[in-house]
Amino acid sequence: MTEIVGILLAAGAARRFGSPKLLCSLPGGVPVGIASARMLVQSVTHTLAVVKPDDRALIEAYSAIGLEIVKNPLANDGMGTSLAAGISAAPGASGWLIALADMPWIQPATVRMLADTLRSGASMVAPVFGGRRGHPVGFSQQWGNRLQALSGDDGARSLIAEHADKLVLLETLDVGVLNDVDYLDDLIPEIGGS
Repeated sequence: MTEIVGILLAAGAARRFGSPKLLCSLPGGVPVGIASARMLVQSVTHTLAVVKPDDRALIEAYSAIGLEIVKNPLANDGMGTSLAAGISAAPGASGWLIALADMPWIQPATVRMLADTLRSGASMVAPVFGGRRGHPVGFSQQWGNRLQALSGDDGARSLIAEHADKLVLLETLDVGVLNDVDYLDDLIPEIGGS
C-alpha cells in the first residue's frame, strides 16, 4: 500500500459529554460520528475507523459508509492506543491522516489539501485557523514505528512537540478544524472554534 490512509479515531470514552456522543444528532439530523466519517471517506481513498470492540452501533454505521473497522481492546487506556492500532492496521501506507470522530465540521477540501501536502513530501502536516493548530494531523511513513508505539491519552502530541521543526502548518479558512464536540452545547458550533 503506497497511499495516504485516513484514520478516524472513534473509541473515546466521551466523559465530558456524559454519554456516547458519536451517534448524537447534529442540528441537520446527521450524527456527529457519521458526519466525521463521511468527510474522511470523501477526502481519501482508503479509510478506517478505530472503535471499541463492543460498539456494535458504530461498527455497523461505519461499515455501511465503507470504512474498514479496527477494533481496539485497549481503548480505555487512552487515545494513543487507538492511534497505534490504526497505524498498525495500515503499516504499508505512505502516510496517515488522523481525524477525530467528534469533529464533524471539517471540510473535505481541507483534508485533501493535507493529504496532497503529505504526498508532496511533508513529514508532518496540520491545518491552522486564526493562528490555532487544528485537526486532522498528517504523518508520513517515517513516523510509523513511533506512532505504533504510542500509548496513554497524549496521542501524538509529544511526538509533534519533539519534532516541531518537521511540522508543516497550512493556513485554512475552515473553522471546522477547531470545532469538536465535547459537551452537549458543542452540537451547535461557535464561530471561531470551541
